[in-house]
Amino acid sequence: MDKWIGVLISVAIVAVAAWLMLRSWRRRTRRDESLTSYPLPAALGSFLLETEVLYVATTPTGEPLERLAVHGLAFRGAARIEIAAEGVVLRVAGESASFLPAERIVSAGEASFAIDRGVEPEGLVAITWIAHVADPDARAPHVDSYLRARYSGDSARIIAAVNDIAAARAASRPEKESEASDD
Repeated sequence: MDKWIGVLISVAIVAVAAWLMLRSWRRRTRRDESLTSYPLPAALGSFLLETEVLYVATTPTGEPLERLAVHGLAFRGAARIEIAAEGVVLRVAGESASFLPAERIVSAGEASFAIDRGVEPEGLVAITWIAHVADPDARAPHVDSYLRARYSGDSARIIAAVNDIAAARAASRPEKESEASDD
């Protein structure tokens, strides 16, 4: 009889823990349902870099322990990153492809930890970008997407390629400025 009481208590604890985890994930997805990546364009130019990575998480910038449930980037998994002049395409296994346009990418750099992954110093790549928000009145947040390169040297190549397309966007001049300087 004593064994059954222990078993029932253990089952109750596991059931309550599972219920709390499910409730927490549902709240998170409701909270973040307006955050998405951008629609994949019909055509992209040639890729500057294509490689395999492990997608870790997307978090608010400066808060690497607070996961966001961004559509297409909610779950950790094997992924492929494709970088073109127009932006970055992340293809996480089991998720829809996510596009980060070059004009919405802030920068890329090294990181050592994110929500569920701690690695050697500078073992992760963090891409900072501005998320798409469904509500036009809402402020679009800056977020970090963390990746772990599968092959040696890919981290540096990913960071360089992402920063190159972000810098190219920042360096281009609007037409109004160039027309004003001609006068």
